[in-house]
Amino acid sequence: MANRIENQGKLYLIPTTLGDNEPLEVLPISIKQAIEQIDHYIVENEKTARRFIKKISPRKSQPGLHLSVLNKYTEPQEIPTFLQSCLDGFNTGILSEAGCPGIADPGADVVKIAHDKNIQVVPLVGPSSIVLALMASGMNGQSFAFNGYLPIDGPERKSAIKRLEKLSKDYGQSQLFIETPYRNDKLFAELLKTLHPNTRICVACDVTLPTEYILTKTIADWKRTKVESLHKRPAIFIIQG
Repeated sequence: MANRIENQGKLYLIPTTLGDNEPLEVLPISIKQAIEQIDHYIVENEKTARRFIKKISPRKSQPGLHLSVLNKYTEPQEIPTFLQSCLDGFNTGILSEAGCPGIADPGADVVKIAHDKNIQVVPLVGPSSIVLALMASGMNGQSFAFNGYLPIDGPERKSAIKRLEKLSKDYGQSQLFIETPYRNDKLFAELLKTLHPNTRICVACDVTLPTEYILTKTIADWKRTKVESLHKRPAIFIIQG
């Protein structure tokens, strides 16, 4: 194994809030300390990243920040250049738009390259909607899988839902997934229509926010429940057969 270069900068994975709440209500003081010491960042959106940095460290010089933008428009060959600051001896932070970098987040591509370049990766503590939802669901936290987004196409989506239900039933494994927030209500309606009456669903919406809504019921019970609208609200869905 190659030794890390002395005086080489580290790559810090810096969680952000899951919504528009006060950072230090849900983030440890170590996040504030890291941001106050780091001037080089890899971010999804420069405007929201600067707003977050200013909110958590109001006295930090904004003109002194060096921000590289990583999103769906970033060319793959550009990504390794984002770590030049580490090679030059500067600690660098990855900021997600919400939650933890590298988890359902393009920051994972940077972390992979950091390992290839033998740059030390330092994950900091912060909120993950995936983990928090699973904690509060009452479902299997020993064996679970996060599946990202389900297919949009109707027949493909129905097939994916049935496949995840079977996996859950056969292996006792909790199955987690997400949807684009404006399609949440449609997805939930499809889950109620497609899954077995005894299958359990947890809906974890607006996690850590004042409007937080986390509820686990069987399909049969959900059909008898007046459900809050999930439209345009970030949500995690978990099923267990």
